[in-house]
Amino acid sequence: MIDTDELAKRNAGFADGGSFAGLKLMPSGSLTVIGCVDPRVDPSDVLGLKLGEAAVIRNVGGRVTPATLRTLEMLSKVVQARTAGPRPGDVHYAVLHHTDCGITDLAAFPELLADYFDVPAGDLDARAVTDPVTAVRVDVDILKQELRAGAIVSGLVYDVATGLIEIVVPPARMEA
Repeated sequence: MIDTDELAKRNAGFADGGSFAGLKLMPSGSLTVIGCVDPRVDPSDVLGLKLGEAAVIRNVGGRVTPATLRTLEMLSKVVQARTAGPRPGDVHYAVLHHTDCGITDLAAFPELLADYFDVPAGDLDARAVTDPVTAVRVDVDILKQELRAGAIVSGLVYDVATGLIEIVVPPARMEA
């Protein structure tokens, strides 16, 4: 077990490195990744991101849910508060799903998943819970309906066996 003493020791090593110094609240790469909580699929490691380079939202399955959309809305308000307007420049939202995801095990619990997605249980098939490639397409389509014009959206699937990502939905700019 990793206890708090171990965490404090590890944190001291991080703090000694100073890599956090001078970082801004806004990601330097104007990237937001929506990914899964699976410990094998840390977006920073999988995508080679540096501290401060991207915002990362993690949830079960890396899915775009109503809660994810609320989080994105809240983040946009933080940006407005800090910059007195919408985020300047290109904003890229990357949906990152993966193979062998535990969300597939939840298919046996349709009521739970229906609540998670805020849809009737009869509509769960449209969420493609057991197919990460189709699920990425579904989630990117949801973002395309919700994001402001000019934002860029893409969809990726990480293969836990090979360590490689597949670009399922190439980056596309949202039209007005």
